[in-house]
Amino acid sequence: MTSPTVHISTHPLVQIQLTQLRLHDLTPKDFREGVRAISSMLMYEAARAVPIADVPNLQSPIAPFTGKALALRVGLSPIMRAGSGMIDAALALFPDATVLHLGLFRDKTTLQAIEYYSKLPTVRTADLVYLLDPLIATGGTIVAALTMLTEWGLTPSQIKIVSVLGSKSGVEHVTTEFPDVEIYIGAIDDELTDKGYISPGLGDAGDRLFNTHNN
Repeated sequence: MTSPTVHISTHPLVQIQLTQLRLHDLTPKDFREGVRAISSMLMYEAARAVPIADVPNLQSPIAPFTGKALALRVGLSPIMRAGSGMIDAALALFPDATVLHLGLFRDKTTLQAIEYYSKLPTVRTADLVYLLDPLIATGGTIVAALTMLTEWGLTPSQIKIVSVLGSKSGVEHVTTEFPDVEIYIGAIDDELTDKGYISPGLGDAGDRLFNTHNN
């Protein structure tokens, strides 16, 4: 990917953890812990340029000092259900963030995203939103979520996508539809199967997170 808005992690710990996530026999517990660990590292990278402001007149045990605080309101928007596996890691970094759940699923026949739930307040409560979804496969679900967030009142530059893994075509779909949205991602695989799965990928993230393979 050559888009300046796509940031593929080169951190060795992300790549090692992603290797474990790809393993077909990883337990649901270990898969959840791996997603949480990668999410934490990717969120840290995505927050590198978050605006901060001075907080004067603070007191340490030794002397007065000027500290730092967030200069805007942060929102975290997990796409259910798989995005729920990333929210704890994101909240560890932004404990006061508002959580904006979006419910979208991909129709298995058409591969189109279908909305079934939205928890966006009537009045916008965030100035910067991190959109959380472990996988960008076809890109349709992410594009639908971005449409919901921009219709809520955010500009594309106020949204950052954090994802564990994507397909080349899926990420290109997102950057074509929303070229100003930054994407922070662990890796991008070249292939997408005719059923919409990333290859080699890591399978269905929702099923692996919640142990629902046979449901």
